[in-house]
Amino acid sequence: MKFTKKILSTTAAAALMMSAGAASAMDEITVAYFLEWPMPFEYAKQMGTYEEEMGVKINWVSFDTGTAMSAAMASGDVHISVSQGVPPFVVAASAGQDLQIIDVAVSYSDNDNCVVSSALEIDKDSAGELAGKKVAVPLGTAAHYGFLKQMDHFGVALDSLEVVDMAPAEGAAALAQGSVDMACGWGGALRRMKEHGNVLLTGAEKEELGILVFDVTSAPANVVAENADLVAKFLKVTADANAMWNAGGDQAAAMIPVIAKDAGMDEASTAETMATFVFPSVDEQMGAKWLGGGAQNFMKGVADVFVNAGSIDSALDSYAGNVNTGPLSAAKGM
Repeated sequence: MKFTKKILSTTAAAALMMSAGAASAMDEITVAYFLEWPMPFEYAKQMGTYEEEMGVKINWVSFDTGTAMSAAMASGDVHISVSQGVPPFVVAASAGQDLQIIDVAVSYSDNDNCVVSSALEIDKDSAGELAGKKVAVPLGTAAHYGFLKQMDHFGVALDSLEVVDMAPAEGAAALAQGSVDMACGWGGALRRMKEHGNVLLTGAEKEELGILVFDVTSAPANVVAENADLVAKFLKVTADANAMWNAGGDQAAAMIPVIAKDAGMDEASTAETMATFVFPSVDEQMGAKWLGGGAQNFMKGVADVFVNAGSIDSALDSYAGNVNTGPLSAAKGM
């Protein structure tokens, strides 16, 4: 597989420049998130609930990929990342960056995928015809992991493909222009990709292959250790917003226009996208499927796939140390 760059190049360098991080008792924090990725937390963000409950100023900064979030956390520019994909988290942790998962942000198997140009007329029954084609993949992300697993499933040799590293928005544009044959991504970019092609597997079909797709809230370990109460309050506001959305009805409907504005989307697209999302409750997150062991085991599987694909040099023996449920437990008691 012809990568335009090795995904560890940025994150490994970032890990080496890991700063002392935020000082204890911060009165201002920076939080990373994605545009065109509508989530309940954005309602609380727009309503000023985080600042009110946490008592600090929050600088919200949007990113294109989870790998960029990792680099920003390594440099000390970002203290908390919302909805970072598990694969970019694993890439950073494998490179030695001391990051921790502090909650499960969202599960979305139908909202992260690869799209083949309609001009090729390739579907799951003819996926072997992808050999020799050019593919846009945001390296080190959930979309990258899903791409690798799907190619393995279809028996398409990675070294037969030309893989270029592109953020989802760039990949969508390239697919529309016909400069790539397949593009992988999520959210608004994925919807635009589908205007010019088709997916090979549905979300349900991917899950049958063990391709889970979920994002986490992550933070540098030192930030969590030195600001445990602040982090717990952040997670409490997030959990309350999720509960409000999960309750449905008029309250959830009232959240749509607020979330749409924050996500940079129209209300119809926001509702359509969020209908494919699952926001686990705190109790569910603490269970065996997620932070009670499932996430740790899944991270090890992701790392091993990346090592076998030559995308990262090595994996950790275990990723259990990269999960910290302390703040989430404290949030539950607030």
